[in-house]
Formats: sequence, C-alpha cells, structure tokens
Amino acid sequence: MGDRLLSSPRTADARTSDARTSDSRTSDSRTSDRRTPDSRTPDSRTPDSRTPDTGPPQVRRRLPVAVLAPDPISREGAASQLRGRPEIEVREEPTPAPGTVALLVEDTLDDTALARLRRITRTEGTRVVLVVGAIRETELLDVIECGVGAIVWRREATAHRLVQAVLAAARGDGDLPSDLLGRLISQVGTLHRGAAGRPGAPSLGLAPREVDVLRLVAEGLDTGEIASKLSYSERTVKNVMHGLTTRLHLRNRAHAVAYALREGYI
Repeated sequence: MGDRLLSSPRTADARTSDARTSDSRTSDSRTSDRRTPDSRTPDSRTPDSRTPDTGPPQVRRRLPVAVLAPDPISREGAASQLRGRPEIEVREEPTPAPGTVALLVEDTLDDTALARLRRITRTEGTRVVLVVGAIRETELLDVIECGVGAIVWRREATAHRLVQAVLAAARGDGDLPSDLLGRLISQVGTLHRGAAGRPGAPSLGLAPREVDVLRLVAEGLDTGEIASKLSYSERTVKNVMHGLTTRLHLRNRAHAVAYALREGYI
C-alpha cells in the first residue's frame, strides 16, 4: 500500500507536466501559425507597391535656330544669348534649313539687308525673327510682307526677349514691339484711307469670325487668349488663321493683320 501511495502522486505530476508541455507546444504552434501570414504580408505586397516601368523619359525636341548677322561680333553676341537655353538649339549653318527659325541681326535695313531678308524668307519652312536697331516706316510693310512675324529692337535683345520672339515665330504668331505695332497700324490706316475712294478696290471676303480673330490678334492676344475671349477651342482659332492665310496667300499673322487693316476690316 505504501508503494502505491508514493507512486500515485508522481504519476499525476508527470501527467500534469506532460499536459502542460503539450499545451505549450500547441500554443507555440498556433502562435507561429498566426505570425506566419503577417511575416509574409510585406513580401506579398512588394510587387504591387512597385512603380510601373514606363520606359526611358521622353526628351523634348529642341527648336533649331540659325543666327545670321553681317559681322561675327553681332552673330556671336546673339548666339551667346541663346546657348544654354533648354528649348533652343543654336545651329552653325550659313543657310537656314527647313523647320529652322532664322534670327537675323541687322543695325539698319539697307538694300543689302532687305535682299538678305527676302532670300531667307523664300526658304521653305523658314520663319524669321528680325533683330534691328532702326527701321523706317517705309520699310515696315516690306518687312511684314516678306513674312517676318517677330521683330526685336537691338536695345531690348535680352536672352528672355529673344527666346520669346523665337518661340512666337516658330508657332506662327506675331511678336512686335508695342511702339512698332502702333506705327504699323497708323501706316496701314493711311494707305487704306488713300485707297478707300478707288473704284474696284479688292475685297477680302472675310467671314465674321475671321474678322473677330484678326481683331484680337491685332490687339496682341495669343492663341489661348483669343480662344478664351471668343469661347472657341485653340484648334478652332488655329484653323481660322490657317484658312485665311492660305486662301489669301499671307505669310503669317502679322501679314494677315496688315492686310486686314489695309482693306478696312479692322
């Protein structure tokens, strides 16, 4: 009996210990099972959080510009103003290629300079910015009718001003100094009054919305401002300008404004 009394407590303790060990293992196993998905979660989310590969960044095309001047000092001075601008590529070429904006630097417009200007504007696809020290009123319409849509005074030819004029010329927009625009309007008005009484004067036959667009161009508004003012899309404004310049064989916006002023539409 004594042996049974001594052995019984030991058996119970052993069973209790075994049960606790089993419970502990079960608890550890459950804890491990619960932690395993959490530990895998960051890895499973990693592919979704990666930024999609969109390929190499697109490089914006730079606008080619050829600087032309009668002397190397004037040429290098204008070219140095444009070098380093991310939107401009200065090209070393004596004759502007199609699609290139020609920046012509002159002190005054003598016969040689006007002949050079006409030769440049005859190049297909070439738009011209004229940087000039002085221009006579009798030369102003000749310059506009040659196809020059942007003019910059030499005294105002900063890097910012040159880039502004080059970009405007590339878009086909007009960019004239305010005092020069006033002189142009006055001169064309004088020509129109002198021709108003002549019989058989040609008619442009402009549509009302063409007149509206040209009037705002004459006020110095750009394409976006004209579209907002007339509640048109920018594409519509461009189509209107393209249609009338093509139909009337006009070179650019400034030429179209001069023509409309001469005929009394604006």
